[in-house]
Amino acid sequence: MNNSNSPVVLVVEDDIPIQNLIITTLKTHDYRYLKANNGNEAVMMASSHNPEVVFLDLGLPDMDGIEVIKQIRSWSNMPIIVISARSDDADKIEALDAGADDYLTKPFSVEELLARLRVTVRRLALMKSDSSSDSSVYTNGKLKIEYSAGCAYLDGEEMKLTPMEYKLLCLLAKNTGKVLTHTYITENIWGKSWDNDIASLRVFMVTLRKKLEATPDSPHYIQTHIGIGYRMLKVD
Repeated sequence: MNNSNSPVVLVVEDDIPIQNLIITTLKTHDYRYLKANNGNEAVMMASSHNPEVVFLDLGLPDMDGIEVIKQIRSWSNMPIIVISARSDDADKIEALDAGADDYLTKPFSVEELLARLRVTVRRLALMKSDSSSDSSVYTNGKLKIEYSAGCAYLDGEEMKLTPMEYKLLCLLAKNTGKVLTHTYITENIWGKSWDNDIASLRVFMVTLRKKLEATPDSPHYIQTHIGIGYRMLKVD
């Protein structure tokens, strides 16, 4: 019997065996679920049922999953985890730029799927508690983060960040001046360092820098330490 307090996950997948695998996994672990077989159904169900999390395949029969992300992002910040057979960085960047929070490449393990979901649900709970407890403001050069509001500003303009980009920015900001290793960052963002997380982290850094840096090739704020990790620089 599903717990009425458990998060509702919308599964958008037209491949029925994969849809069944995800749904069986969710049911076994006491998550509630909704399912959609195409993009139009997904957008309609996301707006009418307001699920906590969306699992989204990009290759849908009626529209590209990127379009689904853009439509949902026009009115909601609900976490969207892409599950796709497309493994190129360019595809990941396009999905993350459109507003996806996370990107799982097929084939994936059930354990990894559940781990991503647990981290996302935990982050939702933390964001709720942070908004009531953390009222401080971070300022560094033209960058300002209002932790209580969950917003970041650059030169007075609000930055359009996905929840994952915002979490990454906050992690770097709270450790300004320190080099954070790839493993430290991935464990803090995803809860565990999976093999493909460092590749995903690189993609997130590309999308974050495009929004943060005037010239991403000569960064002002986030410094790369090749083979080690990243550091938020103190800007005068």
